[in-house]
Amino acid sequence: MSGIVHDLLQWVESLGYWGIMLGLMIEVIPSEIVLAFGGYLVSQGEISFLGAVIFGTIGGVIAQIFVYWIGRYGGRPFLEKYGKYIFINKKQIDMSEEWFERYGTVVVFTARFIPVVRHAISIPAGIAKMPLGKFTLLTTAAVIPWSILFVYLGDTLGSNWEHVDEKAGQYVQPALIAAVVLLAVYFAVKYVRRNKK
Repeated sequence: MSGIVHDLLQWVESLGYWGIMLGLMIEVIPSEIVLAFGGYLVSQGEISFLGAVIFGTIGGVIAQIFVYWIGRYGGRPFLEKYGKYIFINKKQIDMSEEWFERYGTVVVFTARFIPVVRHAISIPAGIAKMPLGKFTLLTTAAVIPWSILFVYLGDTLGSNWEHVDEKAGQYVQPALIAAVVLLAVYFAVKYVRRNKK
């Protein structure tokens, strides 16, 4: 683990719950790492599992609302120019826009479990001026299980929490499959309703 990441995690630890929330809000470190480290702190008895999940969820949702606002008021040109500062590249923007155009607002929930697009899906939602309340609801619904999973893994692994990526695969892959199935069911229902009309 790099010295910068180590220093940032020490900062997270010193702030406890607030450190987890702020760590997810600024997203200098991937959310999985911050949440797994939060789980490690749970295993050490420094914070509670529920508190780590709650503050992790709040931080994760605020981070996505921030990206949503950038998309809404800055647009794609702004993001292509400055997106690198919030770790979003052109490929992520292209894919998230394509997904949003193809699947609509429901993808704000399902894409949270899919690599590459999960961090950038808030951009087209903002550009399309999706209602903030609906965006926040769908985002929160996706961030909660993500937070629970990685805090749980960090707690389970304890001092080996840095190996969370190795352990996470067996859980993330079914979530990805479930997200794709959910999309398929959503469009099947939509298709049937449209034909009935």
